[in-house]
Amino acid sequence: IIAIITVIAVWYLLKYTKFGRSIFSFFGNEQSALLMGINVKRTKFIAYVIEGFLASLAGLLWCLNSPGASLEVAKGFEMDAIASSVIGGTMLTGGVGTVIGTVFGVLIKATIETVIRFQGNLSSWWGKIILSAILCIFISLQSIFAIIKKRKSE
Repeated sequence: IIAIITVIAVWYLLKYTKFGRSIFSFFGNEQSALLMGINVKRTKFIAYVIEGFLASLAGLLWCLNSPGASLEVAKGFEMDAIASSVIGGTMLTGGVGTVIGTVFGVLIKATIETVIRFQGNLSSWWGKIILSAILCIFISLQSIFAIIKKRKSE
């Protein structure tokens, strides 16, 4: 329930507030955000404070859900987070993406891993291999779309 509330709050923040629009503008192009009059330093600071709070909330929820503690328990989760975001439509160059798209990226990634895990005769590494292949496809598509967009603007 906390995760659903967090997703809704972040979605509302990014979609309907001036702060959310300014985040998209300066992560898309910091120079143009400065020219538009956005206080980039303040917005960036607040964005990183919110990011730190959400990371600590995720860590707290993870600790409440796991029976033991270890420094190595979440090793590699950063790549899973990036993969889920990219599959959900977030551009690696910044400025494009939605919270709902990232949620769908997480669901797609979890579905792929679950299907492979319950297949029974496949190694668990096949989940990482298939996810990496999908990630390569999505990054290639993003590059192609960026080139097309650049050619249209010229």
